[in-house]
Amino acid sequence: MKRLIEGHKRFLAEAFPLKRGQFHLLAEGQQPETLFITCADSRIVPDLILQTQPGDLFLCRNAGNVIPRAGEPGGGVSATIEYAVEVLKVRHLIVCGHSDCGVIRALMDPERLTGLSSVQDWLRHVEPAWAYVGEVERNAGELTRHTALTHANVLVQLDNLRTHAYIRRALAESRLQVHGWYYDILSGGIEQFDEGAGKFVSLAG
Repeated sequence: MKRLIEGHKRFLAEAFPLKRGQFHLLAEGQQPETLFITCADSRIVPDLILQTQPGDLFLCRNAGNVIPRAGEPGGGVSATIEYAVEVLKVRHLIVCGHSDCGVIRALMDPERLTGLSSVQDWLRHVEPAWAYVGEVERNAGELTRHTALTHANVLVQLDNLRTHAYIRRALAESRLQVHGWYYDILSGGIEQFDEGAGKFVSLAG
């Protein structure tokens, strides 16, 4: 806690004064163009990775960047997405998985979750990822399998997203675009799913 408190003091003394005008405007409302759905993993820092500023991103974070299907208990996740799309009118929705994801590791080795009933229940939203992984990748080494499953999970969550009527409507009206991303912690690079090519490609080109 001491480290957090000291950090807040530095923010008040050094960072906040430089952006006082920006925070003054943000205090009266927000108009983010992008909803960024990613994992709760502490190593994923969207504003750092994307060099965004306060007010740029509407964030939704949970273990495994999960999006429950329509009709399933979604709690804060479904409510956050609906609010972003229907009230804030975001133009872009990004689902971003990442390397070394603990949820994907649990999917590969379910015994890790013994005794964690809530986490085991949450994992059912991720299990369909196996259907997106080919036989070669299923039987490959751990790193290759993990990457393939993480990519697959992003696609599963995009599929889940499209089960919501308001998402389909927003897509049909061309007021929303959805994107599937994969962030590599080691390299700092991001891959984006290219629907035309049917694979993940470098976001930076």
